[in-house]
Amino acid sequence: MRWTLPFLLATSAYASEDIADKYPASLLYDKPVEVIPGVFSAIGATAPPTYENAGHNNNLSFIVTGDGVVVINAGAAYGLAAALHDEIKAITDQPVKLVFNENGQGHAMLGNNYWAEQGVPIVAHVDAATEVADYGGSILEGMKRYNRDRAEGTTLQGPTETFEDTYVVEMGAFRIEARYLGPAHSPGDIVVWLPDQRLVISGDMAFHERMLPIFEHTYTADWLDTWDNAFEALEATYVIPGHGHPTNMDQVRRYTKGYLEYLRTQIGAHIDAGGGLAEAYYVDQSPYAHLDTFEELATKNAGRVFEQMEFE
Repeated sequence: MRWTLPFLLATSAYASEDIADKYPASLLYDKPVEVIPGVFSAIGATAPPTYENAGHNNNLSFIVTGDGVVVINAGAAYGLAAALHDEIKAITDQPVKLVFNENGQGHAMLGNNYWAEQGVPIVAHVDAATEVADYGGSILEGMKRYNRDRAEGTTLQGPTETFEDTYVVEMGAFRIEARYLGPAHSPGDIVVWLPDQRLVISGDMAFHERMLPIFEHTYTADWLDTWDNAFEALEATYVIPGHGHPTNMDQVRRYTKGYLEYLRTQIGAHIDAGGGLAEAYYVDQSPYAHLDTFEELATKNAGRVFEQMEFE
């Protein structure tokens, strides 16, 4: 299935309804779709990772180049990576030649040991590799707790190659540029840019349909600087976000940059009025209440932004 251009360029919001599993024949939450010719994505649940979605709550993408396949995100477990590979093999007999980890989070890298077993190089930013080395063990244990038997076979495997700024692949009909644009959602976040197709696989630089989480190490002012100074400069026509359906810049700008700016404005006004942390959790975020994961994340996000802005 290939999505139509009007869908990809739609400017109206779309809040997806999370259901237990859209693709019962596979560990994948949903079957891969062809976004533009040669570029596919298995769209994950816009929900926290659970046993029901097998940890497939991000987008697992791949590019069929004509001379091999490039995978973006290893998946949250060995079995999930294997399920993605099964889908790739159903589409093409071209071998997988490269895997990118979009960052050091579990859903990007815990499937690495499957791909390493296939002899596939795994590439990540140096900061993401550090995250895996420092925190990978606890991330793996957390995945095992929710995924139980679906975690079988998963062991910690870091990237086999790293880069600092840009990693370029010329393969088949595609020029593929993995770029580190600057600080964003988590250490080592990269985007995969296809300049000839004007498509960016944004990773967690951009969110759609679900509320973004702000972690302890998510510095929102830096993320906005990176967005304005580097991500916008790509002038992408198509965006496959880290979470949510493929869309366009207007939509991810609304739900990523727009949300960060809105929350910082609310917290800034709260600080200026002499408010403290306890009240900051309850600043108004109602314009974003329709997003998936709002209930899980809104108050946490407000508290973390307060803690950052209090000392800016």
